[in-house]
Amino acid sequence: MYTNRKLRYSLAINEALHQMMEQDESVFLIGQGVKSPWYVGNTARGLLERFGDKRVIDTPVSENSITGAAVGAAIAGMRPVVVHPRMDFMLYAMDPIINEAANWYYMNGGKIPVPVVVWGIINRGGEQAAQHSQALHATFAHIPGLKVVMPSTPYDAKGLMIAAIEDENPVIFIDDRWLYGIEDDVPEEVYRVEIGKGIVRRKGSDLTLVAISYMAREAMEAAEKLAAENIDPEVIDLRSAKPIDKQIILESLKKTGRLVIADGGWKTCGLAAEVAAIAMEDGYEHLKGPLKRITLPDAPAPASSVLEKEYYPDADTIAGLIRQYLMR
Repeated sequence: MYTNRKLRYSLAINEALHQMMEQDESVFLIGQGVKSPWYVGNTARGLLERFGDKRVIDTPVSENSITGAAVGAAIAGMRPVVVHPRMDFMLYAMDPIINEAANWYYMNGGKIPVPVVVWGIINRGGEQAAQHSQALHATFAHIPGLKVVMPSTPYDAKGLMIAAIEDENPVIFIDDRWLYGIEDDVPEEVYRVEIGKGIVRRKGSDLTLVAISYMAREAMEAAEKLAAENIDPEVIDLRSAKPIDKQIILESLKKTGRLVIADGGWKTCGLAAEVAAIAMEDGYEHLKGPLKRITLPDAPAPASSVLEKEYYPDADTIAGLIRQYLMR
């Protein structure tokens, strides 16, 4: 039996790191600001004091070298977690992530695993503009050899972080700082959320609403608004952008016949497009009409708070599109 208590999302990640570092001496945390209790949103609170600076390594601002060091340590048998407090600057580390970590296991005939977690934090909103607001999950999901997880609840944040650390090959763990203050039940014990398995957050019959990360929470809020109007969406939280849980999408689509996808990334070649392709290729006979995607516009994030309100879709955006969709 698990012992549940309320825990904030950021502290659920912190607890996962504490427990895995206690359990396995090969696990260490490396990245910018990890010695600061606030820089990475309290996710590293207390780790330096407990485990010391050989396992909690605060680094200079050099994303490529930090990530390269982590990938090398993983190849050598360690289990590093390398954190990028702003996901945008993970782009400087594309060579060690894509050319090395993603390919190493395959290039060595499956004999050398690369158990590294590359943890990127999305910092959208707050007038941070185009270079500090990007959700790049679709970019990494495109790459063979990488798994990409995106929790939306404190429970999943802890369980997916533990599963990612224990995985024998690279996992991109992406969270959204807009989730950090959310509080929910989280077991004290060590547990895992299976990578590649989505979850039905709300059962319904009128349409299937697929979302991930922060947008899964907005989808749930939209569903509650619509339920008051006798519209009954089924809400699926994918939890993993790669591998995608095709089965959960198709089973729901078979029941509802309609599909709306909500993603916090851009539309072109994005996660929503991949979900749409799954529906068309494998579930076309169940579709009663065209599917719809709710995403960011294909434009960089604005710096104006007024424009941000128009740029970022929310529960009202989702609910409004579904109303129009069902009226057609």
